[in-house]
Amino acid sequence: MSEKKKNFVKPGVFKRLMKMLITFYPVMLPTIIVLIIVNAVISAIPSVFMQNVTAVIENALSTGTSWAETQPKVMHLVIILACFYAVSLTVGIIYNQLMAFFTQGVLAKIRNKMFAHMEALPIRYFDTHKRGDVMSYYTNDVEAMRQMISQSFPQLLISCVTIVSILGIMMYYSIPLGLVIIFGAVWTVAITKNVGGKSAHYFMAQQKAIGKTEGVVEEMINGEKVIHVFNHEKESEAEFDRVNEEHFEAAYQANKYSNTLMPILNNVNYIIYVLVAVAGGIFMQLNIPNISISGLPFSIAVVVPFLGMCRQFSGAIQQVSPQINSVVMGLAGAGRVFDLLDEETEQDDGYVELVYATEKNGKLEESAEPTEQWAWKWPHRESGITEYVPLKGDVRFFDVDFSYNPDKVILHNITLYGEPGQKVAFVGATGAGKTTITNLINRFYDIADGKIRYDGININKIKKSSLRRSLGIVLQDTVLFTGTVMDNIRYGRLTASDEECMAAAKLAGADTFIRHLPKGYQTMLDGDGSNLSQGQCQLLAISRAAVADPPVMIMDEATSSIDTRTEQIVQEGMDRLMNGRTVFVIAHRLSTVKNSNVIIVLDHGKIIERGTHEQLIAQKGEYYQLYTGAFELE
Repeated sequence: MSEKKKNFVKPGVFKRLMKMLITFYPVMLPTIIVLIIVNAVISAIPSVFMQNVTAVIENALSTGTSWAETQPKVMHLVIILACFYAVSLTVGIIYNQLMAFFTQGVLAKIRNKMFAHMEALPIRYFDTHKRGDVMSYYTNDVEAMRQMISQSFPQLLISCVTIVSILGIMMYYSIPLGLVIIFGAVWTVAITKNVGGKSAHYFMAQQKAIGKTEGVVEEMINGEKVIHVFNHEKESEAEFDRVNEEHFEAAYQANKYSNTLMPILNNVNYIIYVLVAVAGGIFMQLNIPNISISGLPFSIAVVVPFLGMCRQFSGAIQQVSPQINSVVMGLAGAGRVFDLLDEETEQDDGYVELVYATEKNGKLEESAEPTEQWAWKWPHRESGITEYVPLKGDVRFFDVDFSYNPDKVILHNITLYGEPGQKVAFVGATGAGKTTITNLINRFYDIADGKIRYDGININKIKKSSLRRSLGIVLQDTVLFTGTVMDNIRYGRLTASDEECMAAAKLAGADTFIRHLPKGYQTMLDGDGSNLSQGQCQLLAISRAAVADPPVMIMDEATSSIDTRTEQIVQEGMDRLMNGRTVFVIAHRLSTVKNSNVIIVLDHGKIIERGTHEQLIAQKGEYYQLYTGAFELE
């Protein structure tokens, strides 16, 4: 695909954008358009008054009428013109106030719409798109749309209405002179299409290059420590130089053509002005009949106002070209925003819900008030009977196959189970499929074949929000949010009280270090937790999972960044947290999984061994090699 084709604005973007704007403000947008048209039409009226004033003065000179007799007529016209300008001023003030509210309101609604849609996207989307490029939607693309909506669209509309109005007035007074200007206008449009088209092409390339540049910068900032550790500075600079050079080339070419266009158009307009003046003079000198609707002959009263209209007409056309570039950039930005909005959201066809339950007459019933008992509300579609299944945390895999793409199968025939209160550990080399299994439990991804049952219910039947509410997860990469320590712990359950959050922190072994912080639980944290150690961040993440109080816990390398002493504290907390829960643990430190009820050894997406620590050591298989190798390293 050629570069030009690749960067061109997608068809239908303008129509879709206008439909969205009308949906947001069905009354305000038409009102603004009417005000713009009124203002543009009024701006063409001075040409008519100039002709009338010139005609009055020319008539006075030819008839010998005194200034005293002519002055009232001229002043009458001037007063009327002043009234029009007053109306124009009023309309302009109202339009600008409405436009400011409209523009910012539209952008706010678009950002809300984008963010809400982004939150509904599957994890797969974020695994395959750079964060910097996603951020570019909210910054560069929305900014390009702001420029287009607040300035370019209104100016284009004003220019178009002015052109039509002035052209109509010119044809009314003189068709031959009007044709001279139309000839010049065709010349101007041809130049704008040729030079401006190239400029627009590169402006669109620039818009995409900005997103790519931001993606690389964001990636490099996140990996700055790794870059320094491995002396990768030169290679990083080379990578940035490459994308920056693409950005420079697109921006340079765009501005080269854009900056060349305006001087060319200025000189073309001067030539048109001269042609009109020369043509008018020749027509008057040779007494050529004027073809017009007004019936006026060629005279000073026609030619002189025509020169003013010529400048106004050329100026309106000249205003179109720079706005086209902004419109193209804005439409390119809108196209990218629509690409995000068109991304398929996470599908959820589940109908089994997690509800509070209470027991009456030996049977579970749904409770309107919060209780300590949870249950699955399972409406059987065939019989119409609703069954309430106690939430226990029994997770079972049956012959599960999975692949991120059809070309490469990641998991092969996985069969396993985790009963309530059991600790199930996954070990194996990187890429063996450990994290993938836990992603399937959360339904971040859906299986290709087989079944996963949760408390005897196929998880495809469970609503994802209910499923994830019943699961707690601590990731290898800790994610904290800007706010207090208490806020970050409460993120696990927003209804949790301060006492419950503190109890969760004690359970995870985080309470001691939290109380030594400057303001304890009210200490403010940066978004990335830079004012805490990595181990402390992980303890907060475990506390957050604990306050959620789920029946199933997933620990994905939860202790990988914690020192040995802290690991003992966390391990004790995890053991307390595990009581009565199903726990899936992924760990590279085999010492953390010794007390697991079952250890599953994975290799290239297949289960090759399973059993307790003692059983696997006795087998002297893969686990034995991993475990004894770990001790040798120690």
